[in-house]
Parts: sequence; C-alpha cells; structure tokens
Amino acid sequence: MAGPSTRIRIATASPATQSTRQDTLAEFARFARSAGERKADFLLLPEAFLGGYPRGITFGGKLGERPAGARDEFRKYFRAAIDLGDVVGPGGAGGMGRWVRRELGGEESVEKKKAGDQGLSRGDGTREELERVARETGVFIVVGLVERAGGSLYCAVVYVCPQRGIIGKRRKVMPTGTERLIWAQGSPTTLKAVSITIRGIRVNLAAAICWENYMPLLRQSLYQQNINLYFAPTADGSDTWLSLMRTIGTEGRCFVVSSNMCVREPSATGTTKPQPRLGSTNSKEHDSLSMAIPKTRRRSVFDEDGNEIVLSGSGTGIPKLKESAAGLGSAVVEDEDVKYMTRGGSSIVSPYGEVLAGPQWEDPHGLIYADVDLEECVRGRLDLDTAGSYSSLNITSRNDSFKLSVEGLDLDPLPYW
Repeated sequence: MAGPSTRIRIATASPATQSTRQDTLAEFARFARSAGERKADFLLLPEAFLGGYPRGITFGGKLGERPAGARDEFRKYFRAAIDLGDVVGPGGAGGMGRWVRRELGGEESVEKKKAGDQGLSRGDGTREELERVARETGVFIVVGLVERAGGSLYCAVVYVCPQRGIIGKRRKVMPTGTERLIWAQGSPTTLKAVSITIRGIRVNLAAAICWENYMPLLRQSLYQQNINLYFAPTADGSDTWLSLMRTIGTEGRCFVVSSNMCVREPSATGTTKPQPRLGSTNSKEHDSLSMAIPKTRRRSVFDEDGNEIVLSGSGTGIPKLKESAAGLGSAVVEDEDVKYMTRGGSSIVSPYGEVLAGPQWEDPHGLIYADVDLEECVRGRLDLDTAGSYSSLNITSRNDSFKLSVEGLDLDPLPYW
C-alpha cells in the first residue's frame, strides 16, 4: 500500500508595501486568499513588506552630523513599523517562546473584556490580523516586516500557521550596509527552525533574510537543523540573486523560496502612480520622503532551465503572466518605458538547483507557485549532505578539523517523521 503523499504546493509573490498599514494588510490578505484559492500550503512575502523597506532614503547618513529633518524622517519610519507586542530580549532575541505563547503580559483589550476573556493582548493588533488571515485562508504564511520593540527597529520574519497562529519569529542578525543606521542586530538565537505537520507531512522550515543568505556559516546553521524548506525574503532585485538561490537549493538539498518587492518608479510627468515603500499610517508623511534613482532593464523571460531569453519588440499594458506546468511563470513586460526602483525576481528552486517557478520580474500583482515533493530532499542526500555524511562539521567524520556552534542556538537536527 502506498504511503501518504509527500507533495505540497509552495507559492510566492512580489507585492510592494502600500502607502498605509491598513492598505498593506489588505494586500497581505489578498495574496493569502489568492494562495488559498490555488490550494497553496505555503506563501512567502517579501522582506520588510509590513513597515516598508526604505529604499533610497538616507536618514541623514553623514558621519559626525545629522542634517535638518533626518531625525524626523526616522520618527516617521519608526511610527510606521509594526508592534508585535514583543520585547527587546537579550542580544535582540525578543521574548522567544514566551512571546509565541503569549506569556509576556500586557493590558487586556477592549474586545476581550467584552467577550469575558481575561487573556492579555499586546502590540498594535497586527499579530492578531496576520493570524486571522492565515486561519481563514488555510495557508501557512511567512512574511517580512519591520518590527519595533523598545526604542529599536528590527528587520524580522514571522511564521504564521493557520492552526497554531505565529509559531516563531526571526530577527535579522546583521543588517546590511546602511541598514545598520536604522535597524538593530537580532540575536542568532532566532535562527531556530520550526517544524509543522501538514496532511501528515512533516515540514522543517527556516528563513534567512536578504544578505544573510550570503553568510556561509549562517546558511550552515540552518542546514544543520535538517530543514527541507528554506525561505529567503529579500530586497535584492539583482540578476545575480537567482544564482545564490540555486546554490542554496543544491548546497542544502532543500526547496528554496525567495520573494522580493516589485516597486515602480513614478514617471517624470507624474502619470504613473508610485507604489509607496513605507507602511506609514499616514500617507502624507510618506510623500515627503525621497525617491530612489530610476532603473531600467531589457525585457526578458527565463526558460525551464533558468536561461534568460531576451525579447524584442514593444507593447503597452499591464505585465502578463504565462502559465507553466509548475504554476504561473515569469512576467513578460509589455511596456518598455516603465521604470522600476526594484523589479522583483521572486522564485522557487529545487534541491538540485532547478528553477521551478519564476523569476517573477516586473509583476507586483501575480502569484507564482510550484508543486513539490519533499522526498526530493531525501533523495538528494544520497550524494550530498552538507549537514551530515558529507559535512566536515559532522562529529562522526572530521570533528578534529571543523566545528560549528551558534551562541544560544540548539543545532540538533529536526526529525523528518
């Protein structure tokens, strides 16, 4: 008798942060519903999707001085960030399990008082909204956000289970470049993978945020935990990003899902409505923030082997999606005059480095997905297991040469069954 199916459906997209938090949450719900309608089990949305990635904004980044308005610019961004009701915690770890289990305490909400529920509510209500959407759509959602805790901001990712609510949260260990001016460092303790069961299928998952994926030891800390689903929300829209995702899939023998925003640049005539980058609760505050330098790129799509095909000709209209066996394929750009601050590039990659869906260029509205068999992660371990038999870190092989430990993080592998 055949065993239970080990196939799941993974989805991702390239939406942009909207001008208000309410609008961004509505966009979040729209993509979750779309994923649910397509029977997706998992959905990944971009880095800093909630709260906004401040692309092109300087915050007065000059050594030894702060120009007029820089602090007020930061104040606006800080107020637009998401309050999940967590604490700073040691080394930026937050409340970890106590926060997940809602044991940090706080004030009772008006709604709970009316319902006679004596439970405690913390934060601005975003956590409850994310959990509600996941519960109603039946989709496990991984989404990037800018979190405020204490007086600091963190680039974070939450894991939202449709049955259990939020079961974990990552905080970016090392903000990249000038991100360090506005984002605090998160603790490596938050690199802990989580495990869930869907229709009898055990899924071990974790996320590395943007250029954390360029850190070999950080990647290894995730492989060591025996993950089979690797999430990579990012703000990197370069052509080289896909190569990194293919490397991670091959290296970790896991399925890799990446998501990056697609954000249009407003036209010089003002006829193209810009897609805001900050999840401000006041759209007027956003209007005062500086814009990034426009960027253009030739029209192209990628075939099933990941080879780029440059398209000729021109056209007008909204980017269209091409159907493929793996779900929805790459967007074909119809208007060469449109300029982008970032072009997206969301993708799904197999444990052998094969591109299963995407990259999704210049399409902030569509969804791409792929049906995958998690047993491919096991099959791939025959010849490459960077956290086991092929690993120089393995205690049974070359512990005399290499060792890896992460402060506060248990690297014992999660079981597959």
